[in-house]
Amino acid sequence: MQAFTGFCLSFFFSIVGSLPPGTVNLSSVQLGLDNKPQLAWRLAAAAAIAEYFYAYLAVTFEGFITSSPLVVKNFHLVAALVMLVLGILNIRTRNKPSALSQRFYNSGFRRGLVLGFLNPLAMPFWIGITAYLKSQHWINLDSSLRLHAYLLGVSLGVFTLLVTVAYMANRVIRLFNKSHVIASIPGYLMLGLGIYALIRYFFMMTG
Repeated sequence: MQAFTGFCLSFFFSIVGSLPPGTVNLSSVQLGLDNKPQLAWRLAAAAAIAEYFYAYLAVTFEGFITSSPLVVKNFHLVAALVMLVLGILNIRTRNKPSALSQRFYNSGFRRGLVLGFLNPLAMPFWIGITAYLKSQHWINLDSSLRLHAYLLGVSLGVFTLLVTVAYMANRVIRLFNKSHVIASIPGYLMLGLGIYALIRYFFMMTG
């Protein structure tokens, strides 16, 4: 029963935590806009694997990581830089695609792995969620079954959300006849979010 409870809670928080625009879900939206459902499914599967890995690290090293605020701050910097680079690559690919960028954006599983593992903010998120759920005595991860049920909920939550947003994006783009402007929105959004995250990081460092 506790394993099922942990699964349900991690599934719910995984979906909620993946809702804010980020490199992975915006890439899933992009694939939906480009009418590439198979690539979206592969990206979602790879991102789910990466999320499983980060959640496992978060649970395993929770005490050590939460005692090092400097490490968490650096996660924000890495996320900002990754978002900026991917936003620029996304926009440039639409205007003048290179062979390398085409291989990357036409890859589903490899792209999902890269973006998933370059999403270090997943770890502090799961550190916070896990610590909170433990403090409320809603989960107990003292057995292998309960731990992996919890981690499975994390992965399935990410997978479900990414497939859903890709499908919804595909439906929207059909209504707008594949407008080039609409298809470029994720790239500009990534760029804007990267700039915002970078500014926020510097305020955190100087504040």
